[in-house]
Amino acid sequence: MAATAKTSEGMKTVDESDVGISCFISPLPGFRGILKQRYADFIVNEVDMDGNVVRLTSLDVSPEMDAKEEDKTKGSDDVPQSYASAIESFRSLCSASDAERMETLVNQVTSGTEDEVSPVVLDPSSDKSKRTAIHNFVKEKFKFLVTDTVDGPDPTSKCIRVRVNSGNSGGKRSRKRKERGDKPFDSRGSEHWPADVGKFLKFHLYKENKDTQEALGLIGKMLGVQPKSFGFSGTKDKRSVSTQRVTVFKQQASKLAALNKRLFGIKVGDFCLVKEGLLLGQLMGNRFTITLRGVVADSEETIKKSAESLGKDGFINYFGLQRFGSGSVPTHHVGAALLKGEWKEAVDMILDPREINEAREYYKETGDIDGTLRQLPRYLVAERAILQCLKKCPGNYLQALKGIPRTLRMMYVHSYQSYLWNNAASLRVQKYGTSQVVLGDLVSTKVDEAKRTVDSVASEQKENSEEALDCDQLDDTAVVDLPGERSDLVKVVSIEDMEAGTYSTSDIVLPLPGSRVIYPSNDIAEIFHDLAKKDGISLTESIHGVKEFSITSLTGGYRRVFQKPIDFEWELLTYTDSNKPLAETDLDRITMEKPVDKVGSAEENGSMKTDSNHPESCETDLKDSEQTQLALKMALTLPSSCYATMAIRELLKTSTSVAYHKTLN
Repeated sequence: MAATAKTSEGMKTVDESDVGISCFISPLPGFRGILKQRYADFIVNEVDMDGNVVRLTSLDVSPEMDAKEEDKTKGSDDVPQSYASAIESFRSLCSASDAERMETLVNQVTSGTEDEVSPVVLDPSSDKSKRTAIHNFVKEKFKFLVTDTVDGPDPTSKCIRVRVNSGNSGGKRSRKRKERGDKPFDSRGSEHWPADVGKFLKFHLYKENKDTQEALGLIGKMLGVQPKSFGFSGTKDKRSVSTQRVTVFKQQASKLAALNKRLFGIKVGDFCLVKEGLLLGQLMGNRFTITLRGVVADSEETIKKSAESLGKDGFINYFGLQRFGSGSVPTHHVGAALLKGEWKEAVDMILDPREINEAREYYKETGDIDGTLRQLPRYLVAERAILQCLKKCPGNYLQALKGIPRTLRMMYVHSYQSYLWNNAASLRVQKYGTSQVVLGDLVSTKVDEAKRTVDSVASEQKENSEEALDCDQLDDTAVVDLPGERSDLVKVVSIEDMEAGTYSTSDIVLPLPGSRVIYPSNDIAEIFHDLAKKDGISLTESIHGVKEFSITSLTGGYRRVFQKPIDFEWELLTYTDSNKPLAETDLDRITMEKPVDKVGSAEENGSMKTDSNHPESCETDLKDSEQTQLALKMALTLPSSCYATMAIRELLKTSTSVAYHKTLN
């Protein structure tokens, strides 16, 4: 892999073979099928730690929640009744309009109103010393208020936001994550909260064709709260219909429920109060309902055997293409550059022009940072962060990379780990097959799974301070990191183990390189080091002193090589209208809008049964057979570390790339 190569091929999207995805479990032939022809063909429901499938069942606030919200009272803090002199002093620090905003806010609070008091945002300012003076003034004179800084209308300015202090100790909120232990960050709420009521509002987020960050960003903007006020277990695919749990700090259910009328493609519901916010990785997995359209096979028997094989034998647990990005430069190439300390090369790759973005091309040609920032969409977080840092510190590429949010910048290094893992998994299958454990394999020991999961989550939170969560969990494909002190979780298979038949193929794991992992004792271990060496990377020592971009400073982890779908169901359907849904979403159930009637249904064994007496079926069969198409609908549960697209790949024996499936439409 040439991490910094600039060729015409670099503008192409990543192919499976480029990232080590090459083998299958089943020797059965594949068949044609279109993945995600409609985003509603890919439905994802989170599965919580107790194994419950998360569904949106109600958009309304329950009577019990209503009663709790009515019982809430303001804190016992005494708010002084007159702040006229303080307001007058404040006028000397800011504009007349800012002073009026502050006076209105203070009057709202001191009037004892029961209504929610909304935050105010002061005029933008590029003068940091002035902003600091305002922060200090509010902290000293208005102890019932808190301030923070938000982005201004242009990259050079910032705005101060002023809100009601929801707690009694501002210092408590400034503690770093390491000092707070595993508890999530308590963002400043906008109201006082009774001690006997859960401080977090948990709700179910339903979204269509939107990623989690985008949906919560919109909700947060409507509520006037920062993104870090929300907690969630993992993000879901954008091109899907998904439902997941979310927590938000000290917000009223009625306020969120009221947003449903204003939200498009997003709904919230199933509200309840809880004591703790959600953390990344706190989920058992996801329940997928996937519809493959335009299915064409040699025979119905081919589809039936393939589906039965997937349910019985599973699939190779590769990291899917999503792991390696959709840009012209794969994320593992950037990761390799970071591990080698090639900071400028890494920055150039991230800013490399994509066919779809003129701003990147403009920057490459002109080097005009301000002009590029004006053109760059705000969702391009990494690119904007790099350019903003380069503007302040020209030529300091390492600092520019550190300007990217940690969870995002660590994605590149983790992507390289995934690249090595995929190649090792393919070699393991090529050399030793998929049906037996061999001497020297690395296996997961018979440790209680619940204990394993709890330990891995605790280890992950302990390992990362402040907002530094493992980016493996950003795309809801978290690698289960095993803490170093739990060396009993994996072992190398011995002759005694082979003779006793202690382990099966479902126990086989491979490591993601790091300082705390062990490798198989057979020749599969060599591929990790050989591939890394070809890229100029050592897995045992770092060539630079930047810990977060050093493979020896990462703890590493383990991942199962083979994965079987849980509670796997499937059926074959026929349809004539490609625009009508074939699966029911949570919102369909709530609104009682049933999907299109099935023109074929499945027997219990999964085989297709065509109703030859159905008028539409008869007509299309006899007159226009090409208009009647076949679909394979599946439901399966996978752990959070697995990619559903890799299960689909095992069925179809074709690429899962977006580009490939677009050619089938």
